[in-house]
Amino acid sequence: MELSKLSAAIAPYPLRSCLISREGRLFFEYYREPDIAGELAKINSCTKSILSALVCIAMDKGLLPQPDTLLADYYPQLRQDPDPRKAEITLEHLLTMSAGFNWTEFGGQNSFPRMTRSENWIDFVLEQRLAHNPGEHMEYNSGVSQLLAALLVQGTGMPVARFAEEELFGPLGIEQYEWEQDPQGIHTGGFGLRLRPVHLLNFGQLYLQRGQWGRRQLITPELINRSTQTAITAEAPRQGGYAWHWWTDSYAPPDKESPETAFRYYNARGYGGQFVYVVPELETVVVLTQDHRGKQKPPADVFRESVAPLLAKARI
Repeated sequence: MELSKLSAAIAPYPLRSCLISREGRLFFEYYREPDIAGELAKINSCTKSILSALVCIAMDKGLLPQPDTLLADYYPQLRQDPDPRKAEITLEHLLTMSAGFNWTEFGGQNSFPRMTRSENWIDFVLEQRLAHNPGEHMEYNSGVSQLLAALLVQGTGMPVARFAEEELFGPLGIEQYEWEQDPQGIHTGGFGLRLRPVHLLNFGQLYLQRGQWGRRQLITPELINRSTQTAITAEAPRQGGYAWHWWTDSYAPPDKESPETAFRYYNARGYGGQFVYVVPELETVVVLTQDHRGKQKPPADVFRESVAPLLAKARI
């Protein structure tokens, strides 16, 4: 891939940063301003994929049980709920956002803002009625991410951030970060983490390397595979699928003349244009960050519009 073409392709977009690694080497690095490289910035819902990694680590260590474990084992009150389906919710339903809660993140019921204004976020989520049978339908829900964060605290016996420092951040060289907490002091599972762009790249590289970093196996390859495989179709208007707090999709050139250039990928996605793309077939990780606040229109899909076509051409 020619760097000049890549630089020209991303020039029209209001990016804060664009980092690309190929075969374990930093291939392309762009910052709108030099200071951005060292600044902590909100990664918004990319936090969910960090949480997924921590859940996988805890499962590998036996600190959290298997994904088919019932949520009611942790919150027995679910067995007393008038809706018996709540007792059927599993940890995997939380990870795939298919627990069935009647939830609209923004708009409609404004479930997310209402949760953040409540005195106890966990109680708020558990008290929501079900709109679907568990496992039947994906509904984007930062509340279930907070349930997972609370389960992580119970399983590890320590704050989420401390567990991250010991088992994920430390090995990846993440020494500086900021992480918000709920009223009970539980670090936010669905948002609220601030990191540097290069540390997002390290995180994506960890997944590309099937959970291995240096001489340490931070996450077993089995859980890397399971947590990034499509588990359920994404709810409209989103495309692709959803895994364990990762989005999944594929790219094919629109002309369809070179089908061998198509590839699959999975990605962490944060509000306002924060992304970590992992493309195993191409041994590539792409990090994009933006300042977009969503006041006018959604941010452009920089990856699919300008980066993915160049990655595809590089395969020929």
